[in-house]
Amino acid sequence: MPKDLCHPSLADEKSKHKLKRLIQSPNSFFMDVKCPGCFHITTIFSHAQTVVLCAGCSQVLSQPTGGKCRLTEGCSFRKKVD
Repeated sequence: MPKDLCHPSLADEKSKHKLKRLIQSPNSFFMDVKCPGCFHITTIFSHAQTVVLCAGCSQVLSQPTGGKCRLTEGCSFRKKVD
């Protein structure tokens, strides 16, 4: 089955390493996270390496892991666009 190398599918591009894609792009992003307690919105980095607290109620919003940070249960988020 022939593959079109100039127009790869989105699934193929997502599975490749960030430097091996047709157009290089990072895996990280900024996101708006809404606190489940006070509904205050905080902007955090997807690969944050420190614990992120809510500015309104000091509740923990995310915990760092080896790669992407883990959001606290009940937090909703959306990716920020340029």
